[in-house]
Amino acid sequence: MLELTNISFNVDSDDGKNEIIRDLSLTVKDNKFIVITGPNGGGKSTLAKIIAGIVKNTDGRIIFDGEDITDKSITERAKMGIGFAFQQPVRFKGLTVHDLLRIASNKELSISEACQYLSEVGLCAKDYINREVNASLSGGELKRIEIATVLARDVKLALFDEPEAGIDLWSFNNLIRIFEKMRNSSKNRTIIVISHQERILNIADEIIVLGEGKVLKQGSKDEILPEIIGKDYALNACERLS
Repeated sequence: MLELTNISFNVDSDDGKNEIIRDLSLTVKDNKFIVITGPNGGGKSTLAKIIAGIVKNTDGRIIFDGEDITDKSITERAKMGIGFAFQQPVRFKGLTVHDLLRIASNKELSISEACQYLSEVGLCAKDYINREVNASLSGGELKRIEIATVLARDVKLALFDEPEAGIDLWSFNNLIRIFEKMRNSSKNRTIIVISHQERILNIADEIIVLGEGKVLKQGSKDEILPEIIGKDYALNACERLS
């Protein structure tokens, strides 16, 4: 279980302190597919980075699996099973897909094991296992490879920051299928996705609406989705990806 209590995050600006997250509290239960949505600038990506340890909250406490991780580093949180996938996956010149998966798994990962992870994200393993993680890969390919690294790490909590960003509609359709498969998996994994996309919202167990750094709504998909469809932050995938 993930518990955030009175989380705040401030940054310095020319006008003084700029409050991005404001005294935010929420609880995320285990083995749930959670989508966090809301207006642009509402603090969604910042909140995900606070959970992962990429940025440090100004105030408040974070409890993960019953342990206070507020002061733990991103490395310590990663070792506890928290994984983070960026909007724009990082390219690594000279590093192969097999190398990346082996590093993610933190073990001597065989080619057959690595291929299994690639297959889970819909990539033909023989075409990718020895490819470099560089500019020759499309945005959609990089997204799926990054998800494969999350699977290889076998994380307890997987955070995805706007995974639909920068990919075409075909890749987006594949992304939806991957998330549906992850959601329906029996593995002990909680998934939190930052997204505006209605199709991603539609496969959520629970939706959290964030605005002005605060939780505006939180509840089941059936409860929250009808209230937010048509809002600027819940656009149809085809509109956003055309």
